[in-house]
Amino acid sequence: MKRSRRVTAALLALLAATALVGAACTSGPPGTTITLYNGQHEQTTDALVTAFEEASGIHVAVRSDDEDVLANQIISEGSASPADVIYTENSPALETLQAKRLLAPLPAATLAAVPSRYNSPAGDWVGVTARVSVLIYNTRLLSSDQLPHSVMDLADPRWKGKLALAQGETDFQPVVASIARTYGATAASRWLDAVKANAEDNVYPDNETITAQVNAGRAAIGIINSYYWYRERAEVGASNMHSAIASFAPGDAGTVLDVSGAGVLASSTHKAAAERFVAFLVGRQGQEIIAHSDSFEYPIGSGVQTARDLVPFTSLRPAPLTIAELGTGATAIALLQKAGLA
Repeated sequence: MKRSRRVTAALLALLAATALVGAACTSGPPGTTITLYNGQHEQTTDALVTAFEEASGIHVAVRSDDEDVLANQIISEGSASPADVIYTENSPALETLQAKRLLAPLPAATLAAVPSRYNSPAGDWVGVTARVSVLIYNTRLLSSDQLPHSVMDLADPRWKGKLALAQGETDFQPVVASIARTYGATAASRWLDAVKANAEDNVYPDNETITAQVNAGRAAIGIINSYYWYRERAEVGASNMHSAIASFAPGDAGTVLDVSGAGVLASSTHKAAAERFVAFLVGRQGQEIIAHSDSFEYPIGSGVQTARDLVPFTSLRPAPLTIAELGTGATAIALLQKAGLA
């Protein structure tokens, strides 16, 4: 679970406008409450929930935690889960729930708001946002021409003591899955052993810490999702940034397009209201809130484009990896466990 700590003035203005519209057209069963298991940025989710409640008259009770914790909780709760909707940072958690038949099919109109390649192959969840994995490096310690062109190059001993690693991050699992898909499980296992050795003491709990530590020069380089760097810059100011981000070569296994998504629980007793909330997330209002938010992710629904100063979405050249190929993350987890990193 990642925390975006500020709401911009533009987002507040957008919320105010949304609230005015909602006040004029509030509808929905009085007193209806749905429960959202939220593994996404709390601040942005709060903004989305506030706007939805104003527009619909439906109350949303939010329970936030890391997406893997929430997915495992739903599996444990089974048909008795109080959750109506789950909203995650990455697709594997949703694919895991789908494989266990714990998600309900979504209406075709909701799925149609987002390009099909970003949705559940089975139609049980819909993509809401996207972001891409990148290199972060300290500009005082490294120049751009010293950067590796492939994620596989990070296994080179020249990065020993310089590489920052957050192997427990669910954002790291898709990178491992991409390497295994591209080069095979044996090569991915060797790569993990090598980057573990190269990280030495630069092992951190999350990507926020990697970003801060590389920016401070305590590590020279690391892999993060791009939005962490943009959030750091927004929080500390451009003059205090001593780091930059860069892409691997186009199509490299280390450049993974991660999709955040949402689904309705098969056990939900408020399916109509839950479906309405998920439709709101990918509708124009919800996507515009995301576009102006401090999560610095890419909106992918209803034709909305980010209002933030990000690398244009259309210029990204990620690894040719589908949602189905990323799967449940089981392969990545097994490889991480074998390497002693999980």
